[in-house]
Amino acid sequence: MGRKVTLATCSLNQWALDFEGNLERILKSVEIAKTKGAKYRLGPELEICLITFNKQFFRILESTVVLFLRQVEEYFLPRMIQEVTGQETVPFGDCVLSTKDTCIGSEVCEELWSPNSPHINMSLDGVEIFTNGSASHHELRKANQRVNLVTSATTKCGGIYLYANQRGCDGDRVYYDGCAMIGINGDTVAQGAQFSLEDVEVITATLDLEDVRSYRGEECHPHLATGLKPCHRVKVDFSLSSSGDIFLPTHEPIDWNKFPYEDNEVRTVLMLINLPLVMPQAGFLLPLSGGVDSSSTACIVYSMCVQICRAVDVGNSQVLADVRRVVGDEAYSPKDPKELCGRIFTTCYMSSENSSTDTRNRAQELASQIGSSHLSINIDLAVKGILGIFSAVTGMFPKFRVNGGSHRENLALQNVQARVRMVLAYLFAQLCLWARGKPGGLLVLVKCENVLNSYDCSSADINPIGGVSKTDLKSFLSYCVDKYQLTALRGILAAPPTAELEPLTDGQVSQTDEADMGMTYSELSVIGRLRKISKCGPFSMFCKLIHMWRDALSPAEVAEKVKRFFRMYSINRHKMTTVTPSYHAEVYSPDDNRFDLRPFLYNTRWSWQFRAIDGQVPTTEKAPGLDALQKP
Repeated sequence: MGRKVTLATCSLNQWALDFEGNLERILKSVEIAKTKGAKYRLGPELEICLITFNKQFFRILESTVVLFLRQVEEYFLPRMIQEVTGQETVPFGDCVLSTKDTCIGSEVCEELWSPNSPHINMSLDGVEIFTNGSASHHELRKANQRVNLVTSATTKCGGIYLYANQRGCDGDRVYYDGCAMIGINGDTVAQGAQFSLEDVEVITATLDLEDVRSYRGEECHPHLATGLKPCHRVKVDFSLSSSGDIFLPTHEPIDWNKFPYEDNEVRTVLMLINLPLVMPQAGFLLPLSGGVDSSSTACIVYSMCVQICRAVDVGNSQVLADVRRVVGDEAYSPKDPKELCGRIFTTCYMSSENSSTDTRNRAQELASQIGSSHLSINIDLAVKGILGIFSAVTGMFPKFRVNGGSHRENLALQNVQARVRMVLAYLFAQLCLWARGKPGGLLVLVKCENVLNSYDCSSADINPIGGVSKTDLKSFLSYCVDKYQLTALRGILAAPPTAELEPLTDGQVSQTDEADMGMTYSELSVIGRLRKISKCGPFSMFCKLIHMWRDALSPAEVAEKVKRFFRMYSINRHKMTTVTPSYHAEVYSPDDNRFDLRPFLYNTRWSWQFRAIDGQVPTTEKAPGLDALQKP
């Protein structure tokens, strides 16, 4: 009997309820695995129907979890399967497979992340190969955690670990980033691409079971485990190894390098590539304001064009067929990213009397560098028409604050401009290709990551940047300056963020986002993480921030920022129930649909919490040893 085994795992671009396509990709992966000599192939979690239905399956498992704890029963197979296999029943439950040469155990997706992962007890009971058919969505910096967990599992326990993952956007707000891997005894020996345009990717590794046994004999101490209940073993008349494998080479450890801003770029790119295919459109439209948010979206679309051209250049026929379908030309082949960008991407600068020349020029320069079809639209006529209707009905005409108007008037005048831009964005998305004599319409992309506005130009068909903080977006644009030589981004990064909804002063911007918010975007990023990730309320956040910001702000100033944030958060939280679907990219995402399940109606006074903060401020400022908390 031999001792070397060839194992396969894969990443598949599956879609919810696409049974024919899913079957085709599964069979292709099996064929590739066999071609590579593998006798065991692992696929992603729920690869036939897809992980979109995970919540429903989880509820079922949650209610019956006790029944399957180290228990196995005989399950009668459906007749259609009996007719194919000739087998009436199958063992169902918590068990492992015992072959003639080794033992295989499985854990599912999040079990790898559990503090009491099944692989721990399985390894102590002699299981040598662990498999994890996963559907783990992408988040910034999450891939490193996955690799570390797989590495840690086999470092502690010894053994071989196979990890499979879904790839692509299966119809939900997340993107599955692949990154299938195989590890042994604390080392990674094979790893798939984290992001790719390939629908099917199979990786294999040939490994020596004796290496597992030697490692466990030297490094592991199973005698320290007590009270272990043995795994139920299902005996299989099959061997993963074969005789005469002495000359079969085994895989050596590899290193894996990851670049966080590149993964932020590529995962969104691949999600965007999928959209026109499942929502038949001829490309995208973006209101390009010349600010960080809309420029980030524009760079993501340009990067998409780069990735498509690279795939076509290396002969990816599926990508070429998809591009031809989107542009409506069966003979089309993209020449370069800028040319493709001009075919599928329309940008428009929507100016008003409050827009500055600087933002107009920055938008025009970036559009020119990426090659988008750029439009210049003035919204003043539409704004004046709407205000004229209001004036005709009420006999009143609102004024901006700088012209003597009230806060209500000032806010209403800003909202009219923002919402006119939304209407015009959809109008041009539907008809601008018609005006050019071309078929199809365009998907509207969000120009702004702001989740506090509703029914303005942050409304769109999809929001690629809604789950990314301004801090990360700026880092991404800095990365794009170097990677794509988009020099227009330097001016965009240097400019103060502004919505340009209030009158200019001597031709210059007088309104800035940070002044309106009462805090900087960097401060908002910290506050957002404390609220979402650390689960802080007003008082606990204040207690943390007086230390984190002690070199810049006094306790009283920290208190004011915390109270302002929670007051505005509670006033605007309800808008998340109608917000444009955004790509989930980070754990601090405020997405009400799935990742931030909190009330959308709050008592905006926060009376108890704010009193607790106000009562603590004088004590904190006078406390011995806290002089460093005072603002210098």
